Amino acid sequence: MDNPLICARCSKTLAPGAFYVVEITAYADPSGPSEMPSPEDASRQLDALLRQLSDITPQEAMDEVHRRLTMHLCLRCYRGWIENPAGI
Repeated sequence: MDNPLICARCSKTLAPGAFYVVEITAYADPSGPSEMPSPEDASRQLDALLRQLSDITPQEAMDEVHRRLTMHLCLRCYRGWIENPAGI
């Protein structure tokens, strides 16, 4: 194999047909505010948001809204991960 797959947790080389592919999709809460702010509050919130965004790259801003990650895990690492994906 030119580019062997590696387990994302233990770095073991993965054999074809003997690993798991884990896809994670994370996105910001799409529900929005529970009530509409006044025009003045909305303007202040927008100004604050624009100040925050000026310190990050476009990719970092997009990652705050939506992110997809694909991991390859060996059987041993998958069994540990699936029981406790957050690692807490």
